[in-house]
Amino acid sequence: MEGDEHYGIERGVASLMALVSEALAGATDTLLSGDRAAAQLIIANDELIDDLSASLETSVWEQLETGRAQGAELRYLVGILHVLPELERSADLAEHIAQRAALGLGSEMSPASRGIVQRMAEVGLEMWRTVAEAYRDRSSRSVVLDEADEELDILHDRLNDEVAAGTMAPKAAAQVTLLARFYERLGDHAVNLAKRIGDFSAFVQP
Repeated sequence: MEGDEHYGIERGVASLMALVSEALAGATDTLLSGDRAAAQLIIANDELIDDLSASLETSVWEQLETGRAQGAELRYLVGILHVLPELERSADLAEHIAQRAALGLGSEMSPASRGIVQRMAEVGLEMWRTVAEAYRDRSSRSVVLDEADEELDILHDRLNDEVAAGTMAPKAAAQVTLLARFYERLGDHAVNLAKRIGDFSAFVQP
């Protein structure tokens, strides 16, 4: 793969990771602040992420179809094809959070559930920063991510306990249960991405 083509894919994947982090942070902020207009912007921006992901996938397939990629380079290109869906699904999860924010869910949440969601977002964002560093350095960072993922699982259970306590209206409680799942899945995708990155860590940009 020629240098310019490789650089374009490298930069594109890094941009996608940054966009997912920004979407997660923004979605949580709009949820807790009640800024419905900002939530709508996050929802609209998901299309940009989809377009970038599709463009990168096309670029990777073009490189594979030349038949020149071998060894570590081939593993890298195939690895990127596994990474892109993880990033796209993660962006969709952030969009789902923003959709709830746009409907004003934050104002219907109990104080305890708002605090748990805030902490879940903080842990999730730190995980995504770690994934971005792992991609840049070609390192898995799996131990750090596994520990953070365990905390997210605990927070997920705490949020479900808060729902079960009956402190919110049934309709809001049902949506908060979904929120718990969205944040948990964002953590799972971060862990999966780190593993994918480890699979092609031997290929480093010249």
